This record gives sequence, C-alpha cells and structure tokens, in this order.
Amino acid sequence: MPLSDPPDSAGTLGFGLGLRPDHYEAILAQRPRVDWFEILSENYMVGGGKPLQWLERIRADYPLAMHGVSLSIGGSGRLDRAYLLELKSLAQRVQPEWISDHLCWTGVDGTNLHDLLPLPHTGEAVRHVARRVRQVQDFLGQRILLENVSSYLRFTHGAMPEWEFLAAVAEEADCDILLDVNNVYVNSRNHGFAPASFLEGIPRRRVRQIHLAGHSRSGRLLIDTHDHPVPEPVWDLYADAVRRFGAVPAMIERDDRIPPLAELVAELDRARAVAADALRAVAA
Repeated sequence: MPLSDPPDSAGTLGFGLGLRPDHYEAILAQRPRVDWFEILSENYMVGGGKPLQWLERIRADYPLAMHGVSLSIGGSGRLDRAYLLELKSLAQRVQPEWISDHLCWTGVDGTNLHDLLPLPHTGEAVRHVARRVRQVQDFLGQRILLENVSSYLRFTHGAMPEWEFLAAVAEEADCDILLDVNNVYVNSRNHGFAPASFLEGIPRRRVRQIHLAGHSRSGRLLIDTHDHPVPEPVWDLYADAVRRFGAVPAMIERDDRIPPLAELVAELDRARAVAADALRAVAA
C-alpha cells in the first residue's frame, strides 16, 4: 500500500521535549514555549486510565510524535503482531506527526531484555532489518523513523561503519532517520571514530528528527544515560548537524534526574539559538 510522508508541518515543527509524567501539571498550567512533545509509545499503549487522560489534554494544545523502545526491528523472531496492533491503535488515537523506534534488537524467544542492543553492520543485517521495516510500514501505512543507538562493544565482524549501515537500512527499507546526536558523540568516543564522518555519511533527505541528550562516564566508556544536561561537545556536534541537515525538528530527552520544566525549556531555548546561529552561518 502507498506510504504516507510526514505532514508538511514536520519540516518546520521546531523544538520539542520528551513528555514525562513529572511535567504533566506544569505543562497544562504554564503552556510552556515548547513546539511539540515526544511520547514514549509503550507508556500509552493501554486501554484507559490517567496516562491517556493526561495525554489527551496535552494533545489538545501540542503536536505529538510517538517514540517506541520495543519494536525490536533487528530481532530474529517474528514481529510482534499484538504490539503492532496496539501501536497502530495509539497512532490512530493521537494522530502523531511521525512514529519512531530504534535500529536495534530488544529481546529473544519472546523475552524483552529491556535494552537497546546493537546489530552487526553487515549486508545480511541490512537486508534482514529492511525487510522487517517494510512489513511494519505496510502495516502502519506510513514511513517510520529509525534511531541510531549507543553501543559499548564491537562485533568481531562488520563490513561497514555504523553510519553506512544506518544509511543502507534507510535506503533499502525506504524509511527515515531519527538522528541522535548524543549517541553519535558517545559512540565516537567509545569506538574511536570522527563524529563528522558519521554526519557526512547520512543522506540529508532521510533525517526527519534529531535527539539531544546528556550522558555519563563509566571508566573509559561514555554511557547514554539521559540524566544530565546536553554537554558542550554535543552542542557543538548539533551545530554541525544543523549545518548539514538544515532545520530538522529537534528535541531534548531527559529520563532520570528530571529537573523542573522551566529548566528544560531554558535548555530548549539554547537549542533554538544554536540552530539559528548554524543556519545563519550556512546562509552567509
């Protein structure tokens, strides 16, 4: 069946935040300067209750994007049809700007390991993932976005660098990309590559959304923990991404040590300023 593109508003949607329960009341009371919110799909794939009530009230004032963690698009088992039915039902309910998940696998033999596990960067994996993405897109009736994940080990065999793998999956599956700039930086430090090479290897027309977040250090590794403000090197890499990909909708993720809403809105204002400076530099 024909696939729908993100709506025309997607290119100018602006700057968003991850919607977290800590901020429900403040959002409705303050109507903060946030252009859109990204929801964690699994938190609202329920039959009813307070989470959906909050969501419907916020949806009345703000556009939403759906972001999942359980699709397991790289898994070896069958796609979970029950999960896909719930995902499609939620999409029909909230009418998101787009639906995204991660380029990873999350479980085996029906057991969810609750982690975003990396894939080997091989041609076989590209074909396997692309086939499953096409099945999901046909079921949902729209293109999805896949996010590059953080990783802390290397496979003993891999025919291509991470960015070539991500680009190959997107092209083969005809899906789009959610570019996580923090994950690019984390992986560049953990695996010893130049982050500029990653950005240069991603096709411009495929990037529909950008994630910004903070990370932690554990020994020699950087860990994608989403529990700190966006650090300076990630802001610098975000500016590089804007110069390459343009005015792509961007958002800040915070999943632990969640600060007051006003603090995240101020951080989002910095994202606006960084993007504006980068776009002016391109224009000049």
